[in-house]
Amino acid sequence: MLYDRVALITSATRFAGKPTARAMLDAGAKVICQDASFIQPAARKAFETEIAGVSTVPGQTPLAIAAEAEAFHGRIDILINNDAFPAIRAPIEEAKMEDYRSAFEAMTIRPFEITQKIVPGMKARKYGRIIFMSSSAPLRGLANYAPYASVRAATNGLVSSLAKELGRYAITVNAIGSNYVENPDYFPPALTNDKAAMAKMTANIPLGRLGKPEEIAATAVFLASDGAGFITGHILPHSGGWA
Repeated sequence: MLYDRVALITSATRFAGKPTARAMLDAGAKVICQDASFIQPAARKAFETEIAGVSTVPGQTPLAIAAEAEAFHGRIDILINNDAFPAIRAPIEEAKMEDYRSAFEAMTIRPFEITQKIVPGMKARKYGRIIFMSSSAPLRGLANYAPYASVRAATNGLVSSLAKELGRYAITVNAIGSNYVENPDYFPPALTNDKAAMAKMTANIPLGRLGKPEEIAATAVFLASDGAGFITGHILPHSGGWA
């Protein structure tokens, strides 16, 4: 499905990074991963051992990440902006502005900058798939989570605008609006093993369960495939019917 395509996944140890890397490899892509921890050679080696077949880069700035990733195969065909930040529960009068600013930096500004560095190569080749791992929270709103939901809304708006800007170059831009999907950042084992908490939570989900990491990864593979070539500017809810 993705034979000979080159994919870059950011923040690969977090959110949907690992399952997406595995799914992209299984679909035939060459996969390059970046993560804050990869500044340490031991962390890179451990990740490459855990997910056999991936390549990793130590770069931390958007310019370094793009340059190091493109050096492997001369191009990036698929960019997965896999960004996360704690969904801190706080009524508006208790929300901390430093958390709000940090959330914008992590989930909107940083992926914007990385995309900015990758897009020129995609435009030159007139091909690209850009996918933001975002959230469906802005589609419904979440009481007491205004900072998180509004930052994700900014990212979703970025998707809509970039899709219109880059469509003429055969570059698609989409977001996966995740919610209620098992992942290490938002639904760690400590939470998923709490039966009472899970019963209360899944009562809000029409499908009555949490999503599986493999399901969000499969969605990313689809959006990266040629079969999704006419889908762009879409925020795809991936939340079991919640949104």
